[in-house]
Amino acid sequence: MSDMRGIDTPVRQKRRRVFKEVAKLAYNSTNLKDDMEALPYKIVDYEESLYRESVYRDRAIIRERIRLAMGMSLRPENREKPAHLTQGLEDSNIDEKYYEPPLMQVIPSACNACPENRYEVTNVCMGCVAHPCQSVCPRGAISFRSGKSVIDQEKCIQCGKCKNICPYDAISHRERPCKAACGVSAIKSDRFGRAYIDNEQCVSCGMCMVSCPFGAIADKSQIFQLIRAMQSGRKIIAQVAPAFVGQFGPKVTPDMFKTALKQLGFADVYETAIGADIGCMAEAEHYVKEVASGKQDFALTSCCPSWSVMAKKLFPETIDKISNELTPMVATARIIKEKHPDASVVFIGPCASKKLEASRHSVRSDVDFVITFEELTGMFEAKGIFLDAIKAMDEMDDATGAGRGYGVAGGVASAIEECIQKYYPGTEVKIEHAESLAECKKMLLLAKAGKKNGCLIEGMACPGGCVAGAGTNIPILTANRELAKFKAQASQPVPVKEDV
Repeated sequence: MSDMRGIDTPVRQKRRRVFKEVAKLAYNSTNLKDDMEALPYKIVDYEESLYRESVYRDRAIIRERIRLAMGMSLRPENREKPAHLTQGLEDSNIDEKYYEPPLMQVIPSACNACPENRYEVTNVCMGCVAHPCQSVCPRGAISFRSGKSVIDQEKCIQCGKCKNICPYDAISHRERPCKAACGVSAIKSDRFGRAYIDNEQCVSCGMCMVSCPFGAIADKSQIFQLIRAMQSGRKIIAQVAPAFVGQFGPKVTPDMFKTALKQLGFADVYETAIGADIGCMAEAEHYVKEVASGKQDFALTSCCPSWSVMAKKLFPETIDKISNELTPMVATARIIKEKHPDASVVFIGPCASKKLEASRHSVRSDVDFVITFEELTGMFEAKGIFLDAIKAMDEMDDATGAGRGYGVAGGVASAIEECIQKYYPGTEVKIEHAESLAECKKMLLLAKAGKKNGCLIEGMACPGGCVAGAGTNIPILTANRELAKFKAQASQPVPVKEDV
């Protein structure tokens, strides 16, 4: 599966443009309905489409993107009289969290109806005499016509043996990129062959969204309502996930970033890694007293909402193994609200599924808004704030290296291990971690079968961890390097445990 995360494609540029223009509407519009109507013509201001058959289809897709960026739902395509672009605007034009489920949506007019799973012979075929593709096919699906191989799709069982044996790499495996990226089989096909998302199975990781080369999948944003809240005069405080480093340019230091957020209108800025520090201390104690002692078979981390939701849905017998500790986002929000009970809290991170975590009712999240780094970039651009030129007036120094390390795959488990070694020296620690929901499922199957007893298991829905989330701006390897530097700059490697 190809991985487009971190590449500045035309799809990403269009997403960013929509966030910027929607933020501008919130900041500047004096006639919101008319300005929203004009926006598709402002964004699609050319006469001929570069990528699709017409400029009209481009505008139709942008209209739906604008609605989603304002937190609104897609308009049904099958009505005789389609809903107006601004239908529901009154409900969206508020200064508090606005969310109409589902979070992830396929824009039907943008979907290319990609083949789900096909093997096809390309024109690279040399028509060789050995013809190994025909020899290895278990169903006799390959014949030789006009000197070239041909696959009978009715007989083909998609085993891939022909592709693997071809000496010229002439056989192509065509699959739907969004479906290949989905680890929970939530991507289905409608009667037109277009993708749609089964919301019963979806865990909102966003990997389908960043894998679609047509930009046909988008999530809902809260930037419009957040800006309204900032305009209301209330105190709005930001907490930022550790993966923020490097996301806003190579010259932008954490201190510059904190100052930039204050210029944008936030009353204060906290590191979400504070909550991670609290969590890794508690989880270290839990591992030593429950897992290492043999009372509990294994323990699962809970920081990644898509991983923990998938575990609860597909492996309900593991529910009691999932950490009961508050996630770093929620723990940090509680700390902020204890100090500032009159404030609203905004989580700024790399993650789409945190939007759902903040909305769930089972645990009071204390998080009023969630926006991604990508959405925040649109807000900075709309306000004309150039982060490279910011003079740092603040210091970002809330958390330890352990908490900051939560931003990369394996970082949660290693932070807990560091705490165990510090507080409970001599304890043997068995660590496992899985990246991508497909790998997470395999890990849970092994744990269920008793193959991971005594282990602390960390799951991350996004391959690479939080730095590789659906709402990030930069390539994963670059983000990894930046986070490693940020972790090393912490004044302490692990939090201090008072009673040790």
